[in-house]
Amino acid sequence: MNTESKVQARHLSRNAYLYVRQSTLRQVFENTESTKLQYALQQRAIALGWRTEQVVVIDSDLGRSGASVVDREGFQHLVTEVSLGRAGIVMGLEVSRLARNSTDWHRLLEICALADTLILDQDGVYDPAHFNDRLLLGLKGTMSEAELHVLKARLRGGLLNKARRGELEMRLPIGFVHGPQGRVRLDPDVRIQDSVRQLLRTFQRTGSATATVKAFREQGLRFPRRALTGPRKGEVLWSELAHSRTLFVLHNPCYAGAFTYGRTRQRKLPDGRSINRCLPQAEWTTLIRDAHEGYVSWEEYEQNQQRLRDNARSYGEQREHGAPREGPALLQGLVICATCGGRMTVRYHQWSKQIRPSYVCQNLSIQTAKPTCQTISGASLDEAVRRLLVDMVTPITLGLALKVQQELEARRVEHDAMRRQEVEHARYESDLARRRYMQVDPDNRLVADSLEAEWNEKLRAHEQARQRYEKHSDADAAGIDEKQRASIINLAKDFPRLWNDPRTPDRERKRMARLLITDVTLLKGTDITAQIRFNGGTTHTLHLELPKPAWQIRQTPSAVVAQVDRLLDEYTDTQVARQLNALGMRSGGGHAFSHAIVRNIRTQHHLQSRYDRLRSKGMLTLQEIAERLDVQPGTIKTWRRAGLLPAHCFGGRGEYLFEPPGAQSPVKYQHQRETQALARASKGKFQQI
Repeated sequence: MNTESKVQARHLSRNAYLYVRQSTLRQVFENTESTKLQYALQQRAIALGWRTEQVVVIDSDLGRSGASVVDREGFQHLVTEVSLGRAGIVMGLEVSRLARNSTDWHRLLEICALADTLILDQDGVYDPAHFNDRLLLGLKGTMSEAELHVLKARLRGGLLNKARRGELEMRLPIGFVHGPQGRVRLDPDVRIQDSVRQLLRTFQRTGSATATVKAFREQGLRFPRRALTGPRKGEVLWSELAHSRTLFVLHNPCYAGAFTYGRTRQRKLPDGRSINRCLPQAEWTTLIRDAHEGYVSWEEYEQNQQRLRDNARSYGEQREHGAPREGPALLQGLVICATCGGRMTVRYHQWSKQIRPSYVCQNLSIQTAKPTCQTISGASLDEAVRRLLVDMVTPITLGLALKVQQELEARRVEHDAMRRQEVEHARYESDLARRRYMQVDPDNRLVADSLEAEWNEKLRAHEQARQRYEKHSDADAAGIDEKQRASIINLAKDFPRLWNDPRTPDRERKRMARLLITDVTLLKGTDITAQIRFNGGTTHTLHLELPKPAWQIRQTPSAVVAQVDRLLDEYTDTQVARQLNALGMRSGGGHAFSHAIVRNIRTQHHLQSRYDRLRSKGMLTLQEIAERLDVQPGTIKTWRRAGLLPAHCFGGRGEYLFEPPGAQSPVKYQHQRETQALARASKGKFQQI
């Protein structure tokens, strides 16, 4: 079928779309002839019968690769117009202009066939609805994709050959530069070298990338980086150390003197985007050890990788080991559940204004929603392990503490040297800016003003660096004076005192424990069984009593209850509380006694109250003794205050019980009543006179 018979009136009634694309911006500026040929296809459409205003040019994808439709807005717009039935023909210089991916190309063919849209290239016009045309277009698409693969293979083949020999020049991390003959060597800047070495030493000491960043920040140290873009491209910039940069240095085998290639692999996602996935060491394309000078040995590099993997496992499913944290749980990351064999995690709770740990096995509960295997209080367990470690480590305490002292001294010297280098570098920068300013022609004010501003900026940077150096030098001097040196030496002779020193951080205690302990297996039954496995291979078993529940811990001791029972024979609740406090006793909760606490003890232990005890002895109430003596209750109160009636207090509101009157008491009381009545009568007659 010829071209004229393929173009029908229904096609001419719709627009003709010309798709123009170049793969790179360089091709746009240099391969101008190809661009002209693509624009010239407009005349082909006009020759086939389309009007000039019907020809729509889509050239928004100039400088974009055709390997995928991602980020190609022009191609997506073209597909939209075709699917809506607005395109009578789609024009492109060749298939590769439209797509170099078979998936995208066949999707376009399918849409064109459904929408009855023609396709035109420099070889002719095709109807995707016809089998022969579609077969030919499919072959062209396959050949275009194969062409792209061949081009990439040729380009990549040379890179792989040089990479296998270790001769491929790649961008080097900070701390390395290319020598005159292309060989990798350490950066000649001593300050950069010391910064990299300080980072690696700090990680060796702390065992954590985050702790390394904190140490740099606390010491006011900065770390270099090389600007890759912008006006200062290629310059070395100094800034605060970031966690991502720390991991980059630790994971990069170049710092171990190794040449590597192919540590990552690019993978395409269904939406067309690409991601990079890190490969295990066995799948790297090239690994050449000792290819150049490094900052650490390959063995130290592998130890760092293992430590980072252990730290990462603390956030994984098994939560193994992990870096020592700041919490008080001594066995954090070392505890294994004897029931399921999984790692037990740490939970903290507050009890009596103290933070106490608990070890919980929650792996199965998270994965299968089952109850937790075990929950064991860590306070008594940690204390037992502490005592065991102190007993075991005592013979080597002197050497351990002396190493701690030497490490503190070496660390102070390292930090001081790095800060001094920062001051020297800032001074050099300010002197260089001064020389530039002095050499400029004074009449050239534009340049002179700019150089003067730069000089002032460098002077300020030098002054700030000097102030930071003096500040940290004073802090170091204040932190490690002669008195503290003597204290460290004294602690070196007594490891238990070093271990129990409140100034020793929990993180350091955990690090010391990990030097000795491999893991601790816990089993909770009638008691707590702790199987401790030491790094040397020996084991030790501890049997601990189960922690008492809170109500038992706060339960009033039996001796206190007995004392309360005795005191209630003579005192009220308030008076009993005073007596107990005077004896130095405390309640089950550790509080001083009060009226309410004594009352609660009486109620809980079913002790007779002071009132019941007095009543059981035959004591009378106010109303009862008033009726027996045939007087008013007020008279009874008056006689009690005058000491005429023996009474016993039983409440905190002046409540009394009275002893029964004896055989002579009524006569005595009656005589007193008559005497009082005669006195009142005499007083009345005197007032009448």
